[in-house]
Amino acid sequence: MDMIAHGIDLVDFPRIEEMIERHGDRFLDRVFTAAEKQYAGSHRNSVEKYAGRFAAKEAILKLIGTGWRGKIAWTDIEVINDPAGRPEVKLSGEVQQIAQRLKIRQISISITHTANFAIASAVALADSNEPERL
Repeated sequence: MDMIAHGIDLVDFPRIEEMIERHGDRFLDRVFTAAEKQYAGSHRNSVEKYAGRFAAKEAILKLIGTGWRGKIAWTDIEVINDPAGRPEVKLSGEVQQIAQRLKIRQISISITHTANFAIASAVALADSNEPERL
């Protein structure tokens, strides 16, 4: 497979904490899937986990070149962990359709945290050197 795109994002925890405090479940339901909410909610440091997933979603929107617009829903991107704890990406809806048009076969994601920030890096992999462009 060939790497065809990269996206990266940095999110500070206070930004996510403020959104949760201000908008509560409205924010969480709009941005995160049930599996993501269950994962973050099962950790003492849930804001850190939410921030990591938020950064991952932003990084993926950057790699597909769209940002958050049109028919794209935040929940079109789901970041879950495999049994070993490695984050994996599942796409649906409009984001999945865009990824298919770009001939993206896989997105590899990495998430890390500091005391106040979450950083995510996403790499799009394709079978061909000539992906279709938007």
